[in-house]
Amino acid sequence: MRKKNFSVKSTTRPERVFLKTSETGLRDKCGIFGIYGKGVDVARISFFGLYSLQHRGQEGAGITVTNGKNLKSVKGLGLVSSVFNEEKINSLKGFAAIGHTRYSTTGGNKLCNVQPVVLNLKDEDFALAHNGNIINAMDLAREIPLNIKLSSTSDTEIMGWIIKNYEGRNWEDKILASFNKFQGAFSMISLTKNKIIAFRDTFGFRPLVLGQLNDSYVVCSETCALDTVGAKFIREVAPGEIIVIDEKGVHTVGKVQSIKKRFCLFEFVYLARPDSIFDKQLVHQVRQRSGEILAHESPIGADMVVAVPDSGTSAAIGYSKASGIPYGEVLIKNRYIGRTFIQPEQNIREMGVRIKFNPLKEIVKGKRIIIVDDSIVRGTTIKKIVKMLKNCGAKKVHIRVCSPPVTDPCYFGIDTPDKKQLIASHMKSKEIRKFIGADSLAYLSLKGLKKASRIKSNKLCDSCFTGKYPMPVKGGFRKDVFETIV
Repeated sequence: MRKKNFSVKSTTRPERVFLKTSETGLRDKCGIFGIYGKGVDVARISFFGLYSLQHRGQEGAGITVTNGKNLKSVKGLGLVSSVFNEEKINSLKGFAAIGHTRYSTTGGNKLCNVQPVVLNLKDEDFALAHNGNIINAMDLAREIPLNIKLSSTSDTEIMGWIIKNYEGRNWEDKILASFNKFQGAFSMISLTKNKIIAFRDTFGFRPLVLGQLNDSYVVCSETCALDTVGAKFIREVAPGEIIVIDEKGVHTVGKVQSIKKRFCLFEFVYLARPDSIFDKQLVHQVRQRSGEILAHESPIGADMVVAVPDSGTSAAIGYSKASGIPYGEVLIKNRYIGRTFIQPEQNIREMGVRIKFNPLKEIVKGKRIIIVDDSIVRGTTIKKIVKMLKNCGAKKVHIRVCSPPVTDPCYFGIDTPDKKQLIASHMKSKEIRKFIGADSLAYLSLKGLKKASRIKSNKLCDSCFTGKYPMPVKGGFRKDVFETIV
C-alpha cells in the first residue's frame, strides 16, 4: 500500500522543548485495558481492570466506549478511584471500551495528555490507548500536515494521525501500512465505532495479553487485570501482531515480521505486579529466584533479612530461603500515601521517607540487617532508609539489590532519569556504598537476573543495565524532553 502524500512544506511546525525530570525511581508509562462484549457493562469492567493496573501509572486515567454510532470518553487527572464514580461509569454505555492509566514519559502531566487519545474525525472517530514510547515522535510530528492542530503533547496522538493519513480500506489496513514508521515501544489498544484493534511492536518491549470473559474478549497490559475481572488468559499478543476483536470474535489481521524479540527485563524487577505472568513465568517466582541467586552470589552474616516493601518483598523471601537467615518486617509502609501535590517546606523535606516507611525500632535495635531492594536509581531513598535504621540502633545495615546497577536511561516506555542522575553511571559500588552509608552493598549479576527470568538471554532487553540498545537511538533524544509540537 502506498502512503498518502503529506505535502509537508518547508515551513516546519514550531517546537517548544521543556526538560522534565522524575523525582523518584523508575516508573512505567501506563497500563492499558480493552473489552468487547455485547450485553455487559464494559465501562464498569474497564474500571476494575484499570484499578488492577494502577501500579503502572498514577497521574491520570480514562475510559472511552462505543455504542456503534459514536465514541464517548471520561478522563481526568489522578488515580482511577478519584477519576470515576457511579455517575460517570453509568454515563458510558456501549459494547466495547478501552481504558488507560497514565504515567507521563512523553508529554507532561496535563489533562490534554490523559488517554485514551481520541481523534475526532468527520468519517469515523478513532481512539488509542498506548503503553510504550515512540523515539522518533519528533520526526513523525513534522510529517503531519500543518492544518491539523494537535490537541495533546503526547506521542500517542502523533501515532494516531500518522495512521490516519495512510491509505487503506479500514483502520487495520492503515495500521499495517504505517507499522514500520514507528520506532520504539508500543503496546496499543485502539477503538473504532464497531471494533477493538490491538497491536504490539515487533520487539515486544511492553506486555500485552489476551483473555476471555464468557462471550466477551479482553486485551490488557498484565494477566493480573484478567484475574481481577474474572477473565481467562488465552495468550500473549505476539510481537508485530495486529488483532481485531469484533462481533465475529478475535482474529489476527496482520503480522509484521519480528526479527528479534526484546521483552523488558525490568518488568520482572519492578514494573509488573507480582501476580502477573509473562512468557509462562510468574513475576513473584522470578523475583524470589533472583533473591535466592543473590544470596548465593553475595552472602553475608546477619540476624534478619528484610525488604523495602513492596517491590523488594519477593526477592527478600528468596534471599532468606537460600541464606537460612530469618525473614522479617522492620519497615512498615504507608500504602495510602498515593501521590501528593502538596510539597513540604524545605526544612522538613527529610520527613519524606518517614511518611512512606516507618521502622519498628524495638526490632531493629542491636540487629544486623540485610535490606533487599529491587534497584538503586539515584540512591537518595535507600540512603535515607539506611540512616533511619541506624538511628534506630541497627548494628549493621547491609544492602542487597536484586538487579544489576542501573547505568543507562530507557527509551522504550520507562521513566528513567538522565544518565548523569543515575548513581551507578558515575560511581562504583564501593563509592555508592559509602554514599548511602551501608556497611556492605552487592548487586545481583545480569547473568543471575536473566537466569531467574528463565527466558533466553537474547529475547530480553537489558539496555538500562548495559547501555546496549536493541535499535539505534538518536543522540540527544530523551523521552522526557519531548513536550510540545503544536
